[in-house]
Amino acid sequence: MSTMHGIAHIDAEVIIVGAGPAGLMLAGELRLAGIAVTVLERLPKRTGESRGLGFTARTMEVFDQRGLLPRFGEIELSTLGHFGGLPVNFGLLDGAYQAAKSVPQDRTEAVLEAWVRELGADLRRGHEVLSVSDHGEHVEVTVRGPKGVQTLRTSYLAGCDGGRSLVRKAVGFEFPGTASTMEMFLADVKGLDLEPRMIGETLPGGMIMVGRLPGGITRLIVCERGAPPRQRTEPPAFREITDAWKRLTGADISHAEPVWASAFGDAARLVSQYRIGRVFLVGDAAHIHLPAGGQGMNTSIQDAVNLGWKLGAVLRKRAPETLLDTYHDERRPVGKRLLMNTRAQGLLFLSGPEIQPMRDVITELIGYDDVGRHFAGMVSGLEIRYDVGSGSHGLLGRRMPHVELLGGRPRFSTEALHSGRGVLFDFADNAELRRRAAGWVDRIDVVTAAPRGAINGHPLGATAAILVRPDGYVAWAAPGSHGDLPMSLERWFGPAS
Repeated sequence: MSTMHGIAHIDAEVIIVGAGPAGLMLAGELRLAGIAVTVLERLPKRTGESRGLGFTARTMEVFDQRGLLPRFGEIELSTLGHFGGLPVNFGLLDGAYQAAKSVPQDRTEAVLEAWVRELGADLRRGHEVLSVSDHGEHVEVTVRGPKGVQTLRTSYLAGCDGGRSLVRKAVGFEFPGTASTMEMFLADVKGLDLEPRMIGETLPGGMIMVGRLPGGITRLIVCERGAPPRQRTEPPAFREITDAWKRLTGADISHAEPVWASAFGDAARLVSQYRIGRVFLVGDAAHIHLPAGGQGMNTSIQDAVNLGWKLGAVLRKRAPETLLDTYHDERRPVGKRLLMNTRAQGLLFLSGPEIQPMRDVITELIGYDDVGRHFAGMVSGLEIRYDVGSGSHGLLGRRMPHVELLGGRPRFSTEALHSGRGVLFDFADNAELRRRAAGWVDRIDVVTAAPRGAINGHPLGATAAILVRPDGYVAWAAPGSHGDLPMSLERWFGPAS
């Protein structure tokens, strides 16, 4: 065992609990920063289950930023989406990417696992975390694995272990919110030939959804209005699902072959803090909600990308520890809006006929481009804006979209972020600007190239320079930021070398 930061017997600079999309994405981000990371996963292998399907436009950009998109192969894209079952046109949004449809979560996990293994992450399956304790200077994790029970030490720990997070409970994170008021079923089956049915088409007794997935799989969601929530330790029997289907539709689907099934509810909870001491929560460990609009996995991946580069910078002593506080400051408001919009969607597609007038009003409003753009931005994650300082530039605090660059390599703005470092885009070939950034070239890359076109209605031809954080968000722009470049560089990347 090595010695790091004056603490003896540190087994990994960061330990991640959970090898779902959030945990794997965080592991990859940390390895890009050169951090020794161990991922502990209770299950001996991936389940093959795919609760999440596809990516939002923002997650498409995130994967492009790390050069991961080609690994998914051909992806079906669509501008069609919904809010509570009401159609939303994502084509109204600015950006090169549409939403990706029908990419099973298991495929996402397979791609991310291959990536983090290539980067050298220590992924340990069949390792169940029993307890976590923060000792101020380090965190201890008791783990039961193939070789018995052992205690590991780490500088920081990230709980990416889902809605029933042991890390959250062990460390004492407050998790306020509302409990489930109903139970719903989700099942992937073979041997059914049903017409697709969108969420939002309600029945007298509840709601069903039918979707077609690759490989002859049909996805079913069944919500029987008034079905009380149950405390389950095992997945529901397929008979429960077929009985509920028959009560709602009158049809018998018991001849189908279940691939897997699960039950879920409409609980909505959000931790009060995303960080306590040396322990962080990421993804569903920090927020649980109705799976409306496919936002859960996407938000979790984006949580991981926000935390990863910051934790890497602090561990490499390139930034002060106060940078880690911005993880909570930036991502908890995102989680709060996530709960707000998923609860609103639940009211729209799970309520009875009494809510129909509200559906009609919202449908009419979404027909206006500005309103449709607002709903699309909310569900896609493209509306997110962080507090990076004051200024008039339209991109400040927003993500840097995929933009073509003229004059060589990299060809696109997202390509410049493949290494997980910050990027200063010098659009005006300004030697003085590059001189002022010279003290940070061990942490950022400088790209001198002219952009093509405009984004967010802002003509980039009038923009001299943009500083982009490793997570793809704009931290400074000229003209338009009320503060000079070195000030912003020091805020996000620490003092100059």
